[in-house]
Amino acid sequence: MSKLRVSVVQYLNTAPLVWGFTKGPLRGKYELSFTVPSLCAEALRTGAADVAIIPAIEYQRIPGLVILPDLAIASKKSVRSLLLIAKRPIAEVRSIALDQSSRSTQALTRILCAEHWKIAPEFHEAAPDVYRMLKGADAALLIGDPALHLATMSPAGSLEDKSAWFKYDIVEEWRALTGLPAVLAVWAARAEVVTPELIDDFQRSRDLGMEKIAEISREAFLEMRMPAEKLERYLRENIDFTLDAENLAGLRRYFAEAAKLGLIAEAKELEIAGARLVAKG
Repeated sequence: MSKLRVSVVQYLNTAPLVWGFTKGPLRGKYELSFTVPSLCAEALRTGAADVAIIPAIEYQRIPGLVILPDLAIASKKSVRSLLLIAKRPIAEVRSIALDQSSRSTQALTRILCAEHWKIAPEFHEAAPDVYRMLKGADAALLIGDPALHLATMSPAGSLEDKSAWFKYDIVEEWRALTGLPAVLAVWAARAEVVTPELIDDFQRSRDLGMEKIAEISREAFLEMRMPAEKLERYLRENIDFTLDAENLAGLRRYFAEAAKLGLIAEAKELEIAGARLVAKG
């Protein structure tokens, strides 16, 4: 039989989820491909992948998917790798360049503008180059590893003096609005490929990765040019890899807010793969 195809986001915060597949005992069991979040979702949408880490918002936009249980890329209070960088205070922002790699955080930013900051800027997508983005907009949304680099800089205003940029952590702002964590991405699959073995494999890969966070951080040091201890702290303190009750509540609130703004057609209820298998059994 051919291997199931798995599309993976190529960011540091995904590494613990897939460690069992890339470095551990599950290596070679699945056919892995690595790309940016928006293209992971597209692979699942078109049938090029059977399972994918997708931006949370895409679960609502792609029919026929189930979510693998207790697996996510989430953040409880602050994330540091989802940043809105602005040349002026947020109340004065009139245009925002959105990282084209993003889907969930684009929607989060639109929600925050409407419901939290009470502004109505113009939006456009752009490649994740903060300098170019800020030449054509008042603010720039960056996600993933590029944002994590910027999170270590001093805050506060102009393109010429990056130490003066205003920085807004998207999860901190979401928490201030809702009192809930943010679920940024989930493992999703076409319903027909999900088995108890697959669920066990993906949870086991995450559990093995959680035991290897120090090693993952040391390996990422050379590529990212950031101290390994900062990367380790990010993975341990800023990212939550579960889909616990609080995260599920945050995800449902996110979908409700997205539907209210017309970012999705409706907030359909979550279908968790394990519950589906129990029902079928």
